[in-house]
Amino acid sequence: MIHLKQPLLLSAKNTASPAPCCSQLQQQRAGRINGGGGCRKKKTSLARISCSTFEEAAGVSAVTVDRTLTVTATVTVQSPVGVVYAARGIDDLGDLFGKSLLLELVSSELDAKTGKEKEKVSAFAHKTMKEEIYEAEFEVPATFGPVGAVLVENEHHREMFIKEIRLVTGTDDSSAITFDCNSWVHSKFDNPELRVFFTVKSYLPSKTPKGIEALRKKELETIRGDGTGERKFFERIYDYDVYNDLGDPDYKIEHLRPVLGGDEHPYPRRCRTGRPHAELDPQTERRRGPVYVPRDEQFSDVKGMTFSATTLRSGLHAMLPALEPLLKNKEVRFPHFPAIDGLYSVGIPLPSQLNASASATTDIVGSIIPRLVRMIEDTTDHVLRFEVPAMFKRDRFSWYKDEEFARQVLAGVNPICIQLLTVAPPFPAIRYIAPETDVISEFPIVSKLDPEVYGPPESALTKELLESRIMEPVTVEEAMAQRRLFILDYHDVFLPYVHRVRERPDTTLYGSRTVFFLTDAGTLSPLAIELTRPRSPTRPRWSRAFVHGADATSSWLWKMAKAHVLSHDTGYHQLVSHWLRTHCCVEPYIIAANRRLSRMHPVYRLLHPHFRYTMEINALARESLINADGIIEESFWPGKYSMEISSMAYAATWRFDAEALPEDLVRRGLAVRKNGDGSYDDDDLELTIKDYPYANDGLLVWNAIKQWASDYVRFYYKSDEEVAGDEEVQEWWWEVRNEGHADKKDEPWWPAADTRDGLIGVLTTIMWVTSGHHAAVNFGQYHYGGYFPNRPTVMRKKMPVEDDGDDGVSGNEEEMRRFMSNPEHVLLDTMPSQMQAIKIMATLDILSSHSPDEEYMGEYAEPAWMAEPMVKAAFEKFAGRMKEIEGVVDERNNDPELRNRCGAGIVPYELLKPFSSPGVTGRGIPNSISI
Repeated sequence: MIHLKQPLLLSAKNTASPAPCCSQLQQQRAGRINGGGGCRKKKTSLARISCSTFEEAAGVSAVTVDRTLTVTATVTVQSPVGVVYAARGIDDLGDLFGKSLLLELVSSELDAKTGKEKEKVSAFAHKTMKEEIYEAEFEVPATFGPVGAVLVENEHHREMFIKEIRLVTGTDDSSAITFDCNSWVHSKFDNPELRVFFTVKSYLPSKTPKGIEALRKKELETIRGDGTGERKFFERIYDYDVYNDLGDPDYKIEHLRPVLGGDEHPYPRRCRTGRPHAELDPQTERRRGPVYVPRDEQFSDVKGMTFSATTLRSGLHAMLPALEPLLKNKEVRFPHFPAIDGLYSVGIPLPSQLNASASATTDIVGSIIPRLVRMIEDTTDHVLRFEVPAMFKRDRFSWYKDEEFARQVLAGVNPICIQLLTVAPPFPAIRYIAPETDVISEFPIVSKLDPEVYGPPESALTKELLESRIMEPVTVEEAMAQRRLFILDYHDVFLPYVHRVRERPDTTLYGSRTVFFLTDAGTLSPLAIELTRPRSPTRPRWSRAFVHGADATSSWLWKMAKAHVLSHDTGYHQLVSHWLRTHCCVEPYIIAANRRLSRMHPVYRLLHPHFRYTMEINALARESLINADGIIEESFWPGKYSMEISSMAYAATWRFDAEALPEDLVRRGLAVRKNGDGSYDDDDLELTIKDYPYANDGLLVWNAIKQWASDYVRFYYKSDEEVAGDEEVQEWWWEVRNEGHADKKDEPWWPAADTRDGLIGVLTTIMWVTSGHHAAVNFGQYHYGGYFPNRPTVMRKKMPVEDDGDDGVSGNEEEMRRFMSNPEHVLLDTMPSQMQAIKIMATLDILSSHSPDEEYMGEYAEPAWMAEPMVKAAFEKFAGRMKEIEGVVDERNNDPELRNRCGAGIVPYELLKPFSSPGVTGRGIPNSISI
């Protein structure tokens, strides 16, 4: 069933009187409705002699008095939760006397005689006995024409949230017109400019009713602002800035971070706040007070209370000092694996002295991660006990297995980095040193980094080594020709940071490559892992290949090498696959859409549900997740280089056209086009790995989105010329490229949006990234990372076989002795500490959770879509297809032939299953990036 976000009537009755046919002059109106004194003029005060029809009555012509129509406006508001402020009593009196909400009706038509806008009709709305309902009554000339907009002045001293305004002429409910507002209206004491709301009917710029053309342009000018001044909480101004607010050198010089955005560190732009700059670094914005987010982009009360803005703004930073007393008498690392298991069964009792004294720790931790704090039965004490992650619940040893390690590359939380290994692949791989040259994953594998800086480029993953690990009678060349060799390559991207990361205490890093073989069963088998330390002034390059050997030593080294690779994959996933490619790169689309697309533009109304809350969650991330000494820097191996690595990945690999799922699969060699001509036809894709859950389910969602976007665009645009002539769409797309992604503006791969097909491709890509892509890399984080040995966020010790002598040869004999004596303890020493693990587990629990007010793909219909029967039918088709996808996903997860998603102890792949209940479910595709 499709849910309407707002009740609305789909048609409005034309109540205008017939056009005048005599030559008499009209008299001017008696004037605008008096807003003073809480009273309105009587209906007769608006009467005027007008040019009206002559009626033939007994052969006598007569001039009639122009009719006026009584129009009732019902305004539905949402009362703010728990708001108390100094002027509340004055505002309550204003409500009592009916002087708190001034409405002005704007005609869609120009005055036929003057060619100018018709005079607006005004009235105050008074609060009714019904909760959250205001009403106003207008006396409107019958010649006023259709109402195209409503202007609102909020006379309160506090902002108001208006859900909708509904106009009804007389008592004829069939004449109702609904204005879908769902927006905050500032107080006139903050800003005297009236707020405008347009009708639910969408208009291209060229088809805008003449009476509201100027209003459409003026509103966009207001939203763009003038690019100066510090933004205020209540404002709705969208502008661009670089990422210069991640560090706080005035607080601590160690918090200085490079500015992201510009030639040195290319990056997408974020929303400008206008805060003053730091004293110690004029390029850095001061981190004082909450980050400005345009008012309509901020969390709803439901979202704010359930997810809680305090979670990222202050809560997670409060967690560490709150938990430190709990762990102060424990070892830095977990003493054994059963101690990790105890986090889910026994938990960590909160100190009894705190429980007895208002439980400050319980209050802090419980407000951040409420589902993880439990009261111990028959006592008043509390315990911090984590929910059992889905992976661990089904098979507590799965993290240990090669099969699961390989399976998660295709069906885990980061299934978008594996590439085909081939002599002549059809896609450019990661480029760092020479971005003007296409670098491909080819064999023999060779680093593209400067050998004078990083050491010899040859890989330790040789033909002989790989062939010794392939359990089928094929050579490397034959395997590549059959498209059966794949690589997870974090070598060149991380190698420049190895020595810098190792300067952090208890942290290490390698460049890594992992090669997989596609078996006859359709599953991947890991063949070998290469770990590399680059050359330094005192040591030569060190590189070694690890395989799962038959003896105990090589088997344990293989497990440790896998753990290092998993930490690399976890870091890249969080910084690039998740943050950069969804949260960060989407923000410019949102800013540009608000600056260049009117609220009544059909493209704006198509994209708006996909932008909900993204700017707010991004602002909170800049405050407490990706900032200096934030959660990411404290708990992930890149530390203070986290965002710099994200910038490098953006410069080297991000391109808009490759964000389209089919194009991404083709570029990584995970799909080919069956027609072979390289044309962009999503139906002609053939997957290289037939059982690739992310791609299999993702293409279902992609094609459904594309069909919905196509039906929508073709309804509003009847030709390519109309798209090319749409000034708002062309300005929006120009600004996305030249302002929002300014560091990429000259790239040749930007698609054009001047035809219907071109616009459909652009919109489908944006809608996919904000929905399916984000769902695939976000909502499985706790399922797969909640048991941290499966996805460690940091590795604290080097491989015991890495040479560690000053001469680069002697090796670390003490480490080897410890490893040979008790390899399990060395592995636990290498993995995250107790504090790191608990903090990141709690963070992943929060980030994997759905809010109760989540809006899923195909579930909620925008009022503007339902106002057009053809668009309504297209959306209903899309909604039906999303429900069909639910069933297809269930069928696939129960198919024993699909071994990458069905099997003993395997977590079914549900990350692209469209719908979900609230909480941590591991399924559900929200419209937008809202967490």
